[in-house]
Amino acid sequence: MIMASASTNRAVALAAPLRKQVIQLLREAILSFEYKPGDRLVERDLCERCGVSRTVIREALRHLEAEGLVDIVPNHGPVVVRITPEDAEALYEVREVVEALVARRCAENATSQDRARLRRALKKVDSAYQGGELRAELSAKDDFYDALIAGAGNPVAASVLTTLHARTQMLRGLSLQVPGRADESLTELNALVDAVERGDGEAAHAIAADHVRRAGQTALDELAATEDAAQVGDASA
Repeated sequence: MIMASASTNRAVALAAPLRKQVIQLLREAILSFEYKPGDRLVERDLCERCGVSRTVIREALRHLEAEGLVDIVPNHGPVVVRITPEDAEALYEVREVVEALVARRCAENATSQDRARLRRALKKVDSAYQGGELRAELSAKDDFYDALIAGAGNPVAASVLTTLHARTQMLRGLSLQVPGRADESLTELNALVDAVERGDGEAAHAIAADHVRRAGQTALDELAATEDAAQVGDASA
């Protein structure tokens, strides 16, 4: 396992697959905006931070490129991806359709064990939101969606939604940092779990679609604000 040292911000090798742990470490640094959109990811610096070879760093960066978090720019190297408003809108448009389908199927197909797992995952989301730490919030939200997907019983939809969530992780981080959005999100997720527990597929479909639309609009607004601030900064530099 690789862990970040609190005092040095370096990775400390403890065991387990290095590549997987480095991927997680760099993913969290990107999603928490320690590395911001457009920032170069210098291999030498990443090797020093993680305490691993360039080979491991390059493998991790290729994986993060596949997730949509990193761009490998010719003659420039890896950079944190910049998501345009058009890209974000397209991603959320597709995510709305697929996530709503998964929610409907979960309400219709979930076993009592699936529903109990979903309720437990929601409690973890609640706890993470109260803590206010972005990495914990995103992790808890991932666990919630894992439970929703498991209850749906549709492996194709599960694969597509998992990919979409990976592509929208950075946008989800933007959305959750907006004041009040976490409370709104929790209310929406509670309504979704209630619908699943009632076996009401139509309601679960509508609630999930609305949840994605609201999250998407919040992310788009925040993305626009971030770009405006960056342009002002560039103009004044």
